[in-house]
Amino acid sequence: MRPDTPAENVDHTAEAARLERTAGLYPEDAEALLLQAAAHLELAGDRPAASTLYDRLLNSHETLENPLLVRALKASNLWEYGHEAEARAIIDGIRTAAPRDPAPWVIVAESLESHDELEAAQETFTEGAGLLLADTSEPPYATHPLLFGRHRVRRMLGVPHDEWDALADTLHSSPVSLDELHDPKRVWSLGSDNPAELAAEISRLRAELGTYREALSRPFPVAVLHWPTGELTELVAAYPALAQEYPSHETHLATIEASLRELSASGTPNLGIVTGTVPSYEAFAASEGTSPADTDLLPQYATTLAARGRAEAWPPERGALCWCGSGRGYEGCHGVES
Repeated sequence: MRPDTPAENVDHTAEAARLERTAGLYPEDAEALLLQAAAHLELAGDRPAASTLYDRLLNSHETLENPLLVRALKASNLWEYGHEAEARAIIDGIRTAAPRDPAPWVIVAESLESHDELEAAQETFTEGAGLLLADTSEPPYATHPLLFGRHRVRRMLGVPHDEWDALADTLHSSPVSLDELHDPKRVWSLGSDNPAELAAEISRLRAELGTYREALSRPFPVAVLHWPTGELTELVAAYPALAQEYPSHETHLATIEASLRELSASGTPNLGIVTGTVPSYEAFAASEGTSPADTDLLPQYATTLAARGRAEAWPPERGALCWCGSGRGYEGCHGVES
């Protein structure tokens, strides 16, 4: 599907089939592509076929990058077409596994919420937030939906605000506050004869639409390209013109960290790192009809990898290994303040 194709004109079944074929051509990206295909099948109303794709991934001999995300999506899909018991069992397993990625937490919590399991949804949002935000003063962009969802459910339950609710209010950038958007007593006034009431509701709807658009405009991180030592050596040997771009591996690593810190200081959220391989880069160059020696191709390759779900969030979580592959903790490697 072209990015400018109106959603109402999409043949979701055909798009799912196209993505499945593409996954066969690019097995290294099969997980991300098949998840997109399953999403199209859900939108087409073919939920059993979507479950088949989730099962295909989970039963694959390949190691999945995020198996708990696949399980969360499968559980949400199963519950939507009547398999509540199986969905609940999967959700319980995900909560027990305590993923370090916010996406599975958000998916299963929202699934509980959509089926009026508000207490369980609040507990799930809170468990995820407690695990992922315990040692951070500034929540990463990817964790914002955890806090916003938790705020929404707690408002529906009528419980008092706590510190995380206040933090969610701070992170929310819309001109209409989260308290107003999530107010369970909110009056839907689009059919009202009162002009002031109607104008207020239109303002709320515009604010919600702006928030959704902002989230959709950043579906994947702003990513910087990383070459491991062996890959960079092979790349420069095959395409000597790139030696000017990559004078040494040490310089390459330092440039990555400096670039990400500069982006972060400028206020750019949702940053990440993608790791390249020479065969993948050459295949990408061929698909673009361009020489791999063309330096303008490098940022395009990085963006494509990020769009395929290959990015790792930067900075790494506290205590995590450094992104460079040294085997040392980030704080004692490239996370050291210069």
